Amino acid sequence: MEDLTQEEWAAQLAKDGNAVVIDVRTDAEIADGIIPNAIHIDIYKGQEFVNELEELNKNKNYYVYCRSGNRSGQACNIMKQLGFENTYNLEGGMLDWSGDVVDND
Repeated sequence: MEDLTQEEWAAQLAKDGNAVVIDVRTDAEIADGIIPNAIHIDIYKGQEFVNELEELNKNKNYYVYCRSGNRSGQACNIMKQLGFENTYNLEGGMLDWSGDVVDND
């Protein structure tokens, strides 16, 4: 896992053709919007969270975020244990995010 600042995360994501963005916040939190093209997998769903991760392609690069950066860091650690090699945690999470946000409809 690598912690990236907002600027590093956005710049690296923009040029990564093998990227997948994951939002690990709760349903209530994503009601305020998500980063475009993000997949929502709520970290608080326990084993269901792990099951959904297991269905993902481990050869992709995963950019993970939450509200503040704490849960996404935990998610990256879980993903590493599951065999994901390239995970990037967004420091500061959505609280500091200044990029695009779309409605979660």
